[in-house]
Formats: sequence, C-alpha cells, structure tokens
Amino acid sequence: MAALLLLAVAAPASAQTATEPTAGRAGFTIFVRGAQIGREDVDLSRTPGGWTIASTNRLSPPIDLTTNRFEIRYGPDWQPIELKLEATLRGAPVGLVTSFGVTTAINEITQAGQTTQKTDEIKARTVVLPNNHFGAYEALAARLATAKPGDELPAYIAPQVEIPVRIGDITAETIRTPDRVVAVRRVPLTFQNPGGALQAVIWIDDRSRLARFEIPSISLQVVREELASVAARRETTSHPGDALATIPASGFTLAATITRPPGPAAAGPLRLPAIILVGGSGPTDRDEVVAGIPIFGQLAGALADAGFIVARYDKRGVGQSGGRLESATLVDFAEDVRAVVKYLSKRDDVDKRRIALIGHSEGGSVAMIGASRERSIAAVALVATMGSPGAELILEQQRHVLERLKAPEVEKQAKIELQKKIQQAVLTGTGWEGIPPELRKQADTPWFQSFLAFDPSKVMTKVRQPVLVIQGSLDTQVPQHHATRLGELANARNKAPKTEVVVIDGVNHLLVPATTGEVDEYPQLKDRVVSPKVTEKIVSWVKTVM
Repeated sequence: MAALLLLAVAAPASAQTATEPTAGRAGFTIFVRGAQIGREDVDLSRTPGGWTIASTNRLSPPIDLTTNRFEIRYGPDWQPIELKLEATLRGAPVGLVTSFGVTTAINEITQAGQTTQKTDEIKARTVVLPNNHFGAYEALAARLATAKPGDELPAYIAPQVEIPVRIGDITAETIRTPDRVVAVRRVPLTFQNPGGALQAVIWIDDRSRLARFEIPSISLQVVREELASVAARRETTSHPGDALATIPASGFTLAATITRPPGPAAAGPLRLPAIILVGGSGPTDRDEVVAGIPIFGQLAGALADAGFIVARYDKRGVGQSGGRLESATLVDFAEDVRAVVKYLSKRDDVDKRRIALIGHSEGGSVAMIGASRERSIAAVALVATMGSPGAELILEQQRHVLERLKAPEVEKQAKIELQKKIQQAVLTGTGWEGIPPELRKQADTPWFQSFLAFDPSKVMTKVRQPVLVIQGSLDTQVPQHHATRLGELANARNKAPKTEVVVIDGVNHLLVPATTGEVDEYPQLKDRVVSPKVTEKIVSWVKTVM
C-alpha cells in the first residue's frame, strides 16, 4: 500500500498499561492547511476478548482516501490480534488483512488485483497505526493515558515498518464547549521514521479517548467533532484581571477577554492605556494558541501586569465569535480591529487617546490596515510581520520547505512553478486550466486573494502612528529581513516618528526560545513561555510613545 503519512511509536516491552478508555462512538473532522478535507467515524467497543476499533472515512485530496471497512482487534492488554482494511486510495481499491502473533505481523496486501504476503517482526503490544486511518489512534490514546515524559512505545505502520516514538513534556489543558468543559492532556510525540523524525501532538481526554491529533509540519489536524465546533475554545491560560466581553462588530459580535492590571496598578488613574492584540492567520482564538503555546494569553497577562488594559478576541467565525471566517479578507479583519477600538473607547476605564495595536504575524498586516483607517489608534507594534507582498512571502516559505526536503531539483522547481501559477490564478481570476480542482478549492478564497495582494509598502504610507518592529532571530516563517524592510518603509514616511526595529536573539516565530526555529521543532520546544525580552520591549516602547 502507498505510504502517504509515515507515523508511529516505539519502546520497551515493559511499557505501562493504560487507564481503561470509555467505549463508544466518536466522529472526527480532518483538516489540511486549515481546510476541511473529510471526516472519520469511529467506534471503540469492549468485548469479552478485549477491544475492537472500527471506522469508516472519506478524505478528499491531498489524501484522497475512502475507507469502507477498518477494523482492528486488540486483547485486554492491548496486544494486537487482527487488522482488516478495505479502502479506495486515489481511485484504486486496496485491502489489507494482518494477523498478529506476539512478535510477528503476517500481512496479506491486495493492490491492483494482486495479493502479496509480507511478514514483519514486531514488539509485543505494539500500537498498530496504518497510514491515514485515524481511528487507530484511539489505541494510542489509551496507551498514552498514563504515559510519562521520556517514555517510548512501539508502533507498527501496517504493513510497512515498526518505528519508535518518544513522549515529550505533557501538559494539562481544558476545552470549553457549549455543553461541558473537557479536561485533556497534551502529549508531544516524536515519530522516529526511517526518513527522519516527525513531530506530532496528541490530545487525550479524561476518558482516555482521542480528542485531537496534529502534525504541524504538514498542517494536518484531526479533531473530534464537538471539539472542532466553532463554539469550542481551548482554555490554556488565565489571569486575575481577566473578564469576558462581547464586542459589537459588523452584524455579529466578537467574543473577547479584557484583562485589567491587578492590585495597585488597577487602583491608579481611572482611565488606563489599552492594548489590542491582533492574531495571525487561520482560525485563531483569543489566546492565539500555536503548538500548545498560548502566545496572546501569556502576552496579555504580562502587559496587564505592566499597567495596561489588554483586549484579545476570537477571530470572526472562530471560537465564540460570530461572523464567517471563510468569506473574510484582511480588510474585514481590520474592520473587526476598529470595532474593538470603538468598544474600548467607550469604556470608563480606558483612555481613548492611548489605545495601541500589537499585531503578530498576519495580525501585523491587519494592524497596519486598521491603523491606516483609524487615526484614533495611538501606536502600532508589528511582531514577526511580513515586509514583502504576501505572494512573495508564500513563495519564500515554500522554497524554504523544499530546500529541507531530499527531493530532485527538477521536482522542487516544478512545485515552485505550480505555486506561482496558482497564485497568479487567485490574483487574476484566470489561468486555472491544468490546476487540480482540489488545489483550486483550497486556494481560491477571499482571504488568500487578499493575503497575496497585500503589499506593506503601499499600506505603510498611510500609517501615521509610531511603529515598533519586533522580530525573532530564529523566525523561519517570516525571516529577519522582513523586519528590516518594514523598518525602512516606516522610516521613509513623511513627518512620521522614527521607527525602531528590534531583533530578539534566539527567539522563533512563536516568540519563545528555540534551537532551530523550524516549524517541526514547535511540538518539542522545552521553553514554552513567550520571551520576557519581547514583552519588556513592547512595554517600554508603548510607555514612551503613548
């Protein structure tokens, strides 16, 4: 069978026995690069002989898989017994029947009408994880429910190979849905694939069931149905000054958290300066959680402790905010920022002459647009923000990814040319001939068109406020030269205050200390706290200019 995503896990035979999971059905939504590509329905049942996991799925390209039958049986101690799989992969029927001994896996593989046999040696109680059948991860969740950092488990990528996975630092989180609060454990994993390590993250709920699974490097997310709802929100941080707020926007409301300074700072002047945090691309919630790091949740607390009222909000169509994310553009997001400015200006505890914006990543571009349209904004900080047109940044990011792949130069160039063709078609509305329909569906959106067309050199001339540019030296998503360019653009404005460009050494795109700064390092980061150097610089600068 063709391998699409090579995932897995390994360990000593003495691995811990998991807490027994709660049997029952669950539905999962699968996303690639933020776009929904399908779902999988899973049933975990307890039988006299052990456990059975059964599932069906339908996944559109780039995976392109329909599974009519997936069933795997385990013994009471999670020793695999038998796997049966019937599916259609890229239009061709495939089948797999695997019988397990204690240390062997005997496979009958049917593909293109031919059946072949293959026998592999495996470790006892291996976890069986066929590619792209995410119901199988219920067994992994059960085995990891009592795991500790540094443990390993064996996993068999049937019918290919068994590989080890190492468990990273485990953190507790909660997810609030309209019906209940779900306690989860976030477990980073390192899959030791033959072609190199692959970083992933799995969330396990308080019933020892699979809640969520992610592979950041390929933007894959598998989320249980009720947790994928726009009304679900991960609660990753809190502050004594936090208070919920509802902010009127254009025909809907934004769900927000307003954080006030605690203690003596709150008892100071009646009207305090305020800061609005503007989140990056994708379905970003108010805490801007990336790889388990609540970037804005941490920033809000630090800024409030420094004496500011801080507003952060779920983007439209995300979390508990109304509106539609799929039809929104950068300008729409900027109008949402203006709605938050208007809301804060009417509060009795906010000095409406001292409201600043801090935009992170794409949020910096949105903050620039908002500041160019709303003169009551007093200052703008651009953090890890692109200094070139969006179309150029996308190509730069793709080249970086391809440079790290062991692929022929001809293949790399072909991918670049296809990306250029897609972007030109998105910008012009023509030239879609020869582009796969599934790629057009992903790319031909209002947001992507607005992102590609955004040019900071044109918007910056309309920004009259003081500007601060902050960049991490290890940022590989928006490299350092973008900060230099933003500084040049800001300092070229007529009669505008001098712009300061600050590069924080050893910090990545998520504003935390890192070693390489690469996206695939995110799940394994040891220090998961926004660098105090970032917040200290923002605080000192805002106090100077407002």
